[in-house]
Amino acid sequence: MHPMGELITGQRLDQYEILDVIARSGMATIFRAKDTVDGSIVVVKVPHLQYESDIVFHERFLREEQIGQRLSHPAIIKVLHPKEKSRVYIAMEYVEGELLSERIKREGRLPISTAVDFAIQIADALAYMHENHVVHRDLKPENIMILQDGKVKLIDFGIALDSTLRKITWSGLSQTMGTPDYMAPEQVRGRRGDAHTDIYSLGIILYEMVTGEVPFLSKNVYAAMRAKVHDYPTPPSRLRRDLSPQLEEIILHALERDPHQRFENALKFREALIHPENVEVTDRATRHRSQHGLSHWLRKLIRLIPNSARDKE
Repeated sequence: MHPMGELITGQRLDQYEILDVIARSGMATIFRAKDTVDGSIVVVKVPHLQYESDIVFHERFLREEQIGQRLSHPAIIKVLHPKEKSRVYIAMEYVEGELLSERIKREGRLPISTAVDFAIQIADALAYMHENHVVHRDLKPENIMILQDGKVKLIDFGIALDSTLRKITWSGLSQTMGTPDYMAPEQVRGRRGDAHTDIYSLGIILYEMVTGEVPFLSKNVYAAMRAKVHDYPTPPSRLRRDLSPQLEEIILHALERDPHQRFENALKFREALIHPENVEVTDRATRHRSQHGLSHWLRKLIRLIPNSARDKE
């Protein structure tokens, strides 16, 4: 074993033989491993030793495993059931592919048909999760794997909420409320989030897939989070001219600040993506353009004011 207590290549963890490291995060290491029972290749997610002894983190990790083990959907990673466990870890199916975040980084913006296809698959997975009383709450491209055949897999449920299980509160963990770029306004306000929160996050992801950037883009994370609560996003058609009015309407519908103004559920979102010809185009885009046009005009006006005049103010 590594002097810091980390598993190393060739070591056994119960029925799994460690092969190599796939990734490391601030809280866990993800290994590729071989199941010595059936010979299959799996993924093993092992928390760092300093967190294993933390009762709150331990309960959170077990909650992630419990949620994963009872979900069974083609677009959701399978969480396995080891015969026995000598320490805290999660065993999952191994799939080959590319993170959606890497795909967007490489291509900038995706073909519209590809982006819509991915969004439909994600919405289908969300609908299944929500029907089973699970809310993801941290949906982002880093948690979405694109397989070699174009299929989608949601791969992380670290802060998912299961309304059928006892509510728990864990303090001191920096990622319990989501990732800033993909957080919904209600999460910014400190609320737990519900199915509408996942719909908003998918709206952000779809916006990013077709434009190559997230709305509310800012070097200052607090300014970006404040904008989510008070402002409209830049209409995506300003960044991509070939975007249809129907798809823009779908995206902006998902990104409504008020959760109850978004799609009623993930199935409605999915249906709109499959049949955009049935989508009624409202004045959402016009309202968004008006706000951003006014902001642009004000910025130009301020630049025209002499510095001396601004200093006197």
